[in-house]
Amino acid sequence: MKFELTILGSGSAVPTSNRNSAAQVLNVLERYFLIDCAEGTQHQLRRFHIPYNKINHIFISHLHGDHYFGLIGLLSTLSLQGRKGAMYVYADVRLQEIFDFQMKKMNSRLGYPLIFHPLSRNEEVVYDDKVVKVTSFPLKHRYEAPVCGFCFREKERERTIRRDMAEAWKVPVAFMQHLKRGADFITPEGEVIENARLTMDPPPARSYAYMTDTLFRKQFAEYVEGVDLLYHEATYGKDEECLAKETFHSTAEQAACMARLAGAGRLLLGHFSARYPDPLCLLPEAQAVFPKSFICSDGDVYEVPAVKRNMQEGII
Repeated sequence: MKFELTILGSGSAVPTSNRNSAAQVLNVLERYFLIDCAEGTQHQLRRFHIPYNKINHIFISHLHGDHYFGLIGLLSTLSLQGRKGAMYVYADVRLQEIFDFQMKKMNSRLGYPLIFHPLSRNEEVVYDDKVVKVTSFPLKHRYEAPVCGFCFREKERERTIRRDMAEAWKVPVAFMQHLKRGADFITPEGEVIENARLTMDPPPARSYAYMTDTLFRKQFAEYVEGVDLLYHEATYGKDEECLAKETFHSTAEQAACMARLAGAGRLLLGHFSARYPDPLCLLPEAQAVFPKSFICSDGDVYEVPAVKRNMQEGII
């Protein structure tokens, strides 16, 4: 039952020979969500063997090129390959205007429905099904490019029936769904058999959050409280904190502070400036604040486990 993140691009505005710009795919029980879509993303999807025809939902954090310049190319490729199912894009409302303008100038169209969901400047649920709920929330970047983060939270699964116990107490098949939802069983003689004797706890629900291109603000931790895995931009090191502020970005240390404030399970650092040929130099700055910090690279795959945490003391 996968809850798995694949990094397609871990660099920032200027891609390097080994780091593409921002893009990643989250697989939640075979629901594939594309998060940002920099130039070259469709090549990365092929390179890392992602079944991109299964992607039905694309989340664009903001309208800077290193986060969406690959979108139109990807959508066009899907059309050329005969896609028929609808694609849903969650983004700044201006992205639809950009797309419509380009299609008009090229006298072209897609062979499938493209449905835009404009993101607001408030926290809101943008996707919700029986497995996962996705919220968007505002971050702080340049005025001309308002940015949103995204939080993916798996829903609690039903309880697992202990077949041996259910058979021993002769639980009718028709009552099994009630057991899964936590109901006690009452025998024909009136004896109450507690649910805990007949079922087992389901695996813990898992969660992932994406925060990119933002100034550090303590209050943003509320949006991602308790997530098992947090991706946060770390464009610069501590020695460039002034530059980070000028460009509305964060340092590795600030990313770690966000993870600590949120009580996250693990922290992935990404969106590295091209000035760092090897961003491992940023890792000690983050780990000094939040030990469960990691540098991510293109092609990395992370299985997201649910992690028990103490909000005051960090990882248990």
